[in-house]
Amino acid sequence: MEFLSELGLFVAQAVTILVLVFLLGLGLVAISQRQRGEHDGHIEITKLNQRAEHVSDTLNHAINDPQTWKAATKARKKTDKLKARERRKALKKSARSPRGSEPEADGESRERPVLFVLNFDGDIQASATDNLREEISAIVPQLKKGDEVLLRLESPGGVVHGYGLAASQLRRIRDAGAPLTICVDKVAASGGYMMACVADRIVAAPFAVIGSIGVLAQLPNFHRLLKKNDIDFELLTAGEYKRTLTLFGENTDKGREKFVEELEDTHALFKHFVKESRPALDVDRVATGEVWYGQQAVDEGLIDEIATSDSLIQSRLGENDVFEVRFVRKRNWQERLGLAAEAAIQRSVLRLWQYGSSRHLH
Repeated sequence: MEFLSELGLFVAQAVTILVLVFLLGLGLVAISQRQRGEHDGHIEITKLNQRAEHVSDTLNHAINDPQTWKAATKARKKTDKLKARERRKALKKSARSPRGSEPEADGESRERPVLFVLNFDGDIQASATDNLREEISAIVPQLKKGDEVLLRLESPGGVVHGYGLAASQLRRIRDAGAPLTICVDKVAASGGYMMACVADRIVAAPFAVIGSIGVLAQLPNFHRLLKKNDIDFELLTAGEYKRTLTLFGENTDKGREKFVEELEDTHALFKHFVKESRPALDVDRVATGEVWYGQQAVDEGLIDEIATSDSLIQSRLGENDVFEVRFVRKRNWQERLGLAAEAAIQRSVLRLWQYGSSRHLH
């Protein structure tokens, strides 16, 4: 029985190692494919007004008798035609008037202002930034006076350089003169809040997690394990602080102090970025690494109001043409499989971190 137990343990360990090697290989394939085909993809545009009308018509058809549904549909179409005609007349009158607005440079005019809807689902590497930059590059040249952009943002944060680039991409919208609203339904923490604070207005659901303005770094050290097994590890550097802390070498107090100093510098840059984006916010009070829920975040000045992204978008369907814009990247089956494995690993790590650091209802 002892032999069988040891054999089973050996097999389990071997299978685990093989699975990890397989997933690592798939991840490397995904990275190489991503680098080769970084710009292979296309923009998909969905008019949310039409989708909402289709859902409404389907529901009305299901709950009303046929005659009532036909009458309501006919009346709605007639009303829509009248409104469209009135808007066209108003545009023509405005174009003819000396005091009216100038016609569009490209000779085209819009009946209603446009609300562009983007999405950002952040992971540790902020890999959604690649799609975000393509989407922003697509809409910025199309922005007219009165147009707005709304970003549905979900992210617990991640690497500084990744989220710094994502936030810089959002600044392109504000530089173009279009109002930017960011909606947070679940979480915008750390790097996620770095992105959110760029907006003219931040809207969050009542129990969305906001804040975590801090910097975190953690790594294991295997020096004692290697030393115990008489395994040498050599790290050769040029420059006193080329490497402060290592995974396998013996870390020093001087190296730790320098590493903490670098973390403090990064935290100071984070605070400055938030303060520059939201001048009225008491950054020193909230930049403690803590998080707040929706209404608490309003009270602290981290966000501006409480609402879900769905309610906000739905409220704009009557007065705006609402377009959801997505950049879809072309991927072959090897890359899709590799990215799926990579995402599964990241989700597992993220769930462990969230389980240990977030608050739960029981």
